[in-house]
Amino acid sequence: MTVREIRLYGDPVLRTPCAAIDEIDDGVRALVEDLIDTVLLPGRAGVAAPQIGVSLRAFSYNVDGRVGAILNPRVVEVRGEPVPTGEGCLSVPDLWHDALRYPYARVEGIDVDGAEVVLEGEGLFAQMLQHETDHLDGVVYLQRLTKDERRAAMREVRESSWF
Repeated sequence: MTVREIRLYGDPVLRTPCAAIDEIDDGVRALVEDLIDTVLLPGRAGVAAPQIGVSLRAFSYNVDGRVGAILNPRVVEVRGEPVPTGEGCLSVPDLWHDALRYPYARVEGIDVDGAEVVLEGEGLFAQMLQHETDHLDGVVYLQRLTKDERRAAMREVRESSWF
């Protein structure tokens, strides 16, 4: 059980699509424990495996008392029109911009026992599902911004002390 360091924007692992988890072994179980320990810190809604340097399809979540992890998640349904939604990212600290997100999302995957898992929700939970699944596809939320907003965000990144 370990809180892992978050990789920052610019690290190649954040732009690389993650591999599916084919076998649930002790390494995968340890990864899930670390993801959950890492997401439990205050102010965190989700942590994807690449954010802690592991290029596997897994993320943890902590939204409105719902805490857990999912392996091999895939978005199977979204509803509504995408709306600009205030969003930040642990891998892009101190930035907050409006990303286009659907108001409802449904994700399917498995747990550490191989049982099917369905996660669905609206609002912040839907936003988290989309954000974390994007990470597993090598997409950082900055890529979901409008052209002008992305230009401004990239300027902020370049001027930040952590980049």
